[in-house]
Amino acid sequence: MRSTKFRQQVAYLAARLMYTREVSEYYQAKWKAARQLGRGWIRPADLPSNAEIRDQVLMLARMLEGPHVHSQHLMEMRLRALWWMRHLTPYHPKLIGSVLTGHIRDGSDIDLHVFAGSAQHVATSIEDLGGAYEIERKRLVKDGETREFTHIHLQDEFPIELTVYAPSLLGHRFRSSITGKLIERATIGEVEKLLAGQHGLTTQDMARRMDAIDTAPDRINVFLSLLLPLESVKQNPLYHPEGDALFHSMQVYALAKEAMPYDEEFLLAALLHDVGKAIDPHDHVAAGLEALDGYITERTGWLIAHHMEGHALYDRTIGARRRRRLTAHPWCDDLVTLSECDRQGRVPGAQVEEPEEALDYIEELETMFD
Repeated sequence: MRSTKFRQQVAYLAARLMYTREVSEYYQAKWKAARQLGRGWIRPADLPSNAEIRDQVLMLARMLEGPHVHSQHLMEMRLRALWWMRHLTPYHPKLIGSVLTGHIRDGSDIDLHVFAGSAQHVATSIEDLGGAYEIERKRLVKDGETREFTHIHLQDEFPIELTVYAPSLLGHRFRSSITGKLIERATIGEVEKLLAGQHGLTTQDMARRMDAIDTAPDRINVFLSLLLPLESVKQNPLYHPEGDALFHSMQVYALAKEAMPYDEEFLLAALLHDVGKAIDPHDHVAAGLEALDGYITERTGWLIAHHMEGHALYDRTIGARRRRRLTAHPWCDDLVTLSECDRQGRVPGAQVEEPEEALDYIEELETMFD
């Protein structure tokens, strides 16, 4: 006979493991919980289902975060999902997962299915909206069958994962890995009804909230969207033995942080000085400045615009007239420091931060000094 008490204990402990993100998969969580409870041989049938654990996660979220906070958080995530769905209408977006069912916890992401002939088409639309993203391709083998999935991870107020399917699968009904049942999914209209029914938002409320979201892209997301493509920019090993342009940029940022840890404008110049290389390698300075226009200050822009001349100053290959003009500029000393960081940031295997960590630090400076 199955032990109902043991099953409940496993479900609760597994939910705690998942809520605290110590474990991310239901299968791992239930078996780890069972081992921690000290039972010997366990029949799979004695373990809770994924759905039982999911319900316990929701209970924990409401208990630890408070019902009002949980409900407010869920509404904000659904509104953000609706905003993206409206802007990705050509790809027939469908909301799935915990944001649809309400089983969210701290750190939950927004899961959307989109249907397009190419993930790059969707990525281009995201770029036009000023969003930052990464494309990930996964290959899974289940029951001897190999399946490939393409995910687009969006950097936004909440983490968002788009799974891209071929348009021919638009009418296909997928099964949930949690319940084994047909997966629940919602269209734009159905999400709007959900916001009206469960959160009491009128059409006017939703329009107002959409307008509030529908502003200029967050500059941090713009910076991230320009930095991430640098990872695929391979550089001449004669001048850049460290490798790709992103690794170099992160080294330059690290050195700049040592030199001027509280100077946001200087740190951004160091971090973003080469973003144009992923846009136009033949004139990366002009391309980078065009992409950054409206998101950086005059000083940051000046340092990026002249960082190549900073090398010429060091090498003494710059003309006398241009040298006099640069050295007379009030930001010339900063340019020289940036140039030093740029030259030194070329060490193979150096320890660097992730771009997200660097931008989080810069955001903290913005908050700290208003």
